[in-house]
Amino acid sequence: MGAVTTQVADNTAESRYEITVDGKVAGYVAYRRSGDRVALIHTEVFGGYEGQGIGGKLASGALDDIRAAGLSVAPVCPFITRFIRKRGDEYLPLVPEEYRAWVRGDDERPPRG
Repeated sequence: MGAVTTQVADNTAESRYEITVDGKVAGYVAYRRSGDRVALIHTEVFGGYEGQGIGGKLASGALDDIRAAGLSVAPVCPFITRFIRKRGDEYLPLVPEEYRAWVRGDDERPPRG
């Protein structure tokens, strides 16, 4: 089997980051942007692509793009929250201070507001 090519791109028309595998859309992270904050609200990897690390590549690609744009992240999606938690200091600085304890797992509920 040959090498698989993946690419993450911001589809601004659909308000989502999409990952393609060999040119075919394999999943997405839907978002809502407000000012300098991006709320990542839902992640989906399509059947046939699950269990191959596509979700992690999608999450890191979206978070890397958000970091490069100088924006912050409100991780509403449970998958993204767990991904940031597992990566520790790599992506936690993107999360506003008021959400960090929750993302780390120190608090049971996210802050209101």
